[in-house]
Amino acid sequence: MERKSFSQMDCSVAQCLEVVGEWWTMLIVRDAFLGVTRFDVFQQRLGIARNVLQLRLERLVTAGVFEKVAYSEHPLRYDYRLTPKGRDLWPVMNAMRQWGDQYAAPNGPPIRLVHRGCGHEATGTVVCSGCGQQMSATNVQALAGEGRPQLRRKSDLARS
Repeated sequence: MERKSFSQMDCSVAQCLEVVGEWWTMLIVRDAFLGVTRFDVFQQRLGIARNVLQLRLERLVTAGVFEKVAYSEHPLRYDYRLTPKGRDLWPVMNAMRQWGDQYAAPNGPPIRLVHRGCGHEATGTVVCSGCGQQMSATNVQALAGEGRPQLRRKSDLARS
């Protein structure tokens, strides 16, 4: 199946998917958050074809999610390390993990996250940066932003 490009779509979700929406990509990013940096380790953990992994890593490097850092010159080999842009995918990854734990993990969550600061098991929540209250789809309003001066119709909002 040919991959659809979202590059011309005026939507931040679509633009995010343009970078990390391919099959395998978020699993590669997940493993990077778990400390994996080497091609062979990604390949072994994921069971992904080497050519597919190479294409995904190249795309993530080009997009600025990973940087390649040489760790061996003979033969030339690289670590793939998350950049600040890549590390900013943490809340996305955590939200996906939490959704999977709740709706797709019949034997319970495969991992637990424990906050190093206090030692408690942690769940991520989205809170308002202004007042600190928890946010949800039912208590926010979408308004036109700098990238889209006018929302054309309510149906435009549903597509973004």
